[in-house]
Amino acid sequence: MKARKFAKVSTKLPGVKAAAVVKRTAEYVSPSISRFYPLVVESAHGSLVKDVDGNQFIDFSSGIAVLATGSTHPKVVKAIQEQAEKFVHFSYTDFYYENLVELSEKLVSMAPGEFAKMVYYGNSGAEAIEAAMKLTRNYTRRPLFLSHSGAFHGRTMGALSLTASKPIQRKGALPLVPDTVHFPFPYCYRCPWKQTFPECDYYCIDYFKEQYLEKFVPVDEVAAYFFEPIQGEGGYVVPPPEYFRKMEFLRREGVVFVSDEIQTGVGRTGKFLGIEHFGIVPDVVAIAKGIASGLPLSATLAKAKIMESWKPGQHASTFGANPVAVQAALATLDVMKSERLMENAKKMGARAMKRLRELKDKYEIVGDVRGLGLFIGVEIVKDKMTKARGEKEAGQIIEYCFRHGLLAITAGRNTIRVIPPLTTSEEELDEGLDILEEGIAQINSVVAKA
Repeated sequence: MKARKFAKVSTKLPGVKAAAVVKRTAEYVSPSISRFYPLVVESAHGSLVKDVDGNQFIDFSSGIAVLATGSTHPKVVKAIQEQAEKFVHFSYTDFYYENLVELSEKLVSMAPGEFAKMVYYGNSGAEAIEAAMKLTRNYTRRPLFLSHSGAFHGRTMGALSLTASKPIQRKGALPLVPDTVHFPFPYCYRCPWKQTFPECDYYCIDYFKEQYLEKFVPVDEVAAYFFEPIQGEGGYVVPPPEYFRKMEFLRREGVVFVSDEIQTGVGRTGKFLGIEHFGIVPDVVAIAKGIASGLPLSATLAKAKIMESWKPGQHASTFGANPVAVQAALATLDVMKSERLMENAKKMGARAMKRLRELKDKYEIVGDVRGLGLFIGVEIVKDKMTKARGEKEAGQIIEYCFRHGLLAITAGRNTIRVIPPLTTSEEELDEGLDILEEGIAQINSVVAKA
C-alpha cells in the first residue's frame, strides 16, 4: 500500500460523531433517500473532504457531478457572499435583475448552434426536464415523447415518465405521463441483439425504425426525443460516434431534440456540453448540477422560436434564477475559463482512462472502461467471459474505497463512477486511482478464490 498524502482515515467508519448524525438522520429524514456509505461531511475544499471525526477523503463523486469547480472555490464563495449582502431573493417571475441577463447571455454564447436562443430557469435537473417537456408539447402540439431504456431524467412525476433506469424509482408512483415510449439505448458492451460494433452498422437504429416507428409509434405525433449524450444512471454508457447523427431523421418529421446535459454539461466531458462530441446541435438543452458549483440552479436553453411559443404566465418558478445562485453560476463560468477547467478535464480524463484501461487488462472483474473527459465509468463484472453483472462486487469496492479515504459511487447496477471535480490535480487523481485499484485488486482476489 502506497503512502497517502491526501487520504487520511484515522478512526473506524463511521466515527463516533458521524454515527450519531446517521442515527438522528434515520429518525427524522425521509427513508426514500438512499446513501452509499456513512459519510458525514464537516468541510470540503477543492477535491478534499473532511468528516465530522476528522478523517479526510479524496472526492471522486463531486456531489454527484455537481462540484465542477471543486468544493468552496474561493472565487465562487466570494461571489456568493457579495451577492448575499446585496439581496438574496426577488423572484425573476415578477421582477428584473441584471446578473440574470448576464448569465443568460453567457449561456447562449457558450451553447452550440448558430441561431437565437432563450433561457428558462429552475432549481434542479428535474425542473429543467419538466420545463422541456411542457415547452416541446406546447410548441409542437403533439402528445408523444421518446426516451431510452436506461435513461435517468429525474424523479418528479413528469421527468420520471422519461426515466427508465431502476424499478424502485417508479414504484408506487404509477400511472405517469402515459404517452412516453422507451426504446433501447446503444449499449455496445451489452448489446441487446448480441451484435458487435462497428460490424452491426447501427442495427439498433434499424430495430427502432422497424419495431417502433413502423409498428406502433406515429412519428408525426411525437413532440420530442429526450436523450442523455452519455447515459448516467444507466451505467455511464457512451454511444457509438455517429448514433445521434443517424437519429436526426426524426427531425425531418418535426421531432424536437432535447439533450439532457444535467450530468454531462458544464465542461465535465471536456466540452461545455456532452453532445458536442457527437456532431449534432440539439433544439433544447437541460443544464443543472455543475452550473452553480453547488447552489440550486437549472437552465433550459431552447431555440428562440421554440421558447417564444410560451405566453406570459404559462410557466414559471418562484425560486428559479435565485440571484445568489445566478452569481455563483457566473463565477463558475469565469473560473472554468480562467483556470481552463475543460482543458484540465480532457487532460485528467485521458490520464485516468489510461490507468483504468490498464486495470481492465489486469483484473478479471473489470469488464469495461468508458467515458469522455472526467465522466468515466468502470463496469464491474463477475468474469469477463459471461459479463455477469458484479453488483455486489462494485458495492464492495466503493466500500473499500470509503474506508481507505476515497469517495466513489456507483451508477446503474454495477458501474463505478470516476467524476472528480474539474479542478483535480494529477497528484490527487493518481492517489485516488491507487486506492481504487487496491479495492479492485482485493475484491478480484476474493472472486478468484470463490
